[in-house]
Amino acid sequence: MSTSKIAVIIGVGAQQGLGAKLAVRFAREGFTAVVSGRTQTQLDKVVEAIRSDGYAAEAIVADAAVESSVASLISQAETLGAIEVAIYNAGGNSPRASLDTSGDFFEKMWRVGTLGGFAFSREAVKAMLPRGRGTLLITGASASLRGRPNFVAFAAAKAGLRAVSQSFAREFGPKGIHVAHIVIDGAIDGERINTLMPDYAKSRGADGLLNLDALAEAYWQLHLQHPSAWSQEIDLRPAKEPF
Repeated sequence: MSTSKIAVIIGVGAQQGLGAKLAVRFAREGFTAVVSGRTQTQLDKVVEAIRSDGYAAEAIVADAAVESSVASLISQAETLGAIEVAIYNAGGNSPRASLDTSGDFFEKMWRVGTLGGFAFSREAVKAMLPRGRGTLLITGASASLRGRPNFVAFAAAKAGLRAVSQSFAREFGPKGIHVAHIVIDGAIDGERINTLMPDYAKSRGADGLLNLDALAEAYWQLHLQHPSAWSQEIDLRPAKEPF
């Protein structure tokens, strides 16, 4: 195994997305950023951009909804170096009326939002435990805390993921693994919203959307926390966001 320190991030899509920005932030601190998602071409763009700035990155295709794929991702990442940071960033918001929500759709959301997060956490912690250190960061949403109309599947999945983070934090925190859940409460100023909802994005005005670099910095600061003062959960939102 290489002596490189690894930050593995699953849920990496567009370059102007949270997963990619997290990879960039950790790469700048000397980590080899292992980026993972379902689309090779998108991962390759992120890796190319990081390498062009003189930092280290690798791409591994994986499907967060498939347990064996997640396990393979962690196994492959460990061959590149010691996983010091693992970030679960998979699970998109997909609204659907409750009475139009099929069991198949509900299960699909759960597999990405909850099962994948559990499998990723389990495999990452297995790798970290022998070294007695590591940081596991899990991206949540306002739906992690409350269910709302048209989001029953998403809320159930995110609430389950939050419970996973709490259980892992209580079990493995005393063993040197910092587990933190990040509640993203608001729209992110990335490619998705600016492409799909440009008028809404514009209407939010200055600092009305979550800034990608600011989000990535918050994750980095969580990793830096001293064991005597660890956060298990933080919430991040624009100052203009009602809550």
